[in-house]
Amino acid sequence: MTGATTNDEVPGGAAVRWVWLFLDTPVADAERSWAFWSEVTGQEVVDRRGERDEFATLAPPQGDPWLKLQAVGSGRGGVHLDLDVEDVHLAAARAEALGATRVGAIGDTVVVLRSPGGFVHCLTTWDGRAGRRGQPRDGLTSILDQCCLDVPRSRWEAENTYWQRLTGWAWRASDEPGYASVSAGAAMPVRILLQTLGEEDGEVRGHVDLACADRATDTARHVAAGAVVLEERSFWTVLLDPVGRVHCLTDRPPSPAR
Repeated sequence: MTGATTNDEVPGGAAVRWVWLFLDTPVADAERSWAFWSEVTGQEVVDRRGERDEFATLAPPQGDPWLKLQAVGSGRGGVHLDLDVEDVHLAAARAEALGATRVGAIGDTVVVLRSPGGFVHCLTTWDGRAGRRGQPRDGLTSILDQCCLDVPRSRWEAENTYWQRLTGWAWRASDEPGYASVSAGAAMPVRILLQTLGEEDGEVRGHVDLACADRATDTARHVAAGAVVLEERSFWTVLLDPVGRVHCLTDRPPSPAR
């Protein structure tokens, strides 16, 4: 893929109505992680649910939420995406035709998949409400709005094609080689950035990025809340949150003309 592509035609029942960006954290670290992300995003932890209160939502001051929290029983945690659609079975069949692998399902409302490069994501049944209010950005100084997929070189073409065709969103290559984005524009608060890794092969991994009006100020704020700076780059800063999850602060404007 080169340059930019416009939206693909996606069958109505498989069209993405809303996207949820999940922060997955081992149970032992969940409360500490949730408190940190609530503080640095300015969003309240609400709607605790599940048999062991293992799920929660981060609620913004206005507009629809798009960030969710999950305490996981094993592994190191990480991030994943839930894509709300009207017909999960139609959307899942389409995803498999595009190269995804089905991992499992939860009843008739959730299908768990791996992308061609191995990134876990879910197709979930849209409740008809999420996305109705949108997500106003006026006045924001920072916003957690991006899932960055770290893609080995051998997976690059397949992973870019998959996400562009699955979502039907516009795909655009960056001016800097090895970066591309998939975005629905202002209609959706979450965008997907793909970046190549130094390695040739392996599984696609993910982390979250924040858009910042003043990166230095936000870096200081994250550090005060318990984060550790790993690396400073010309356009972004790499940090670890208090439980060891990588995230980046970028110079992208939080209220862009999208």
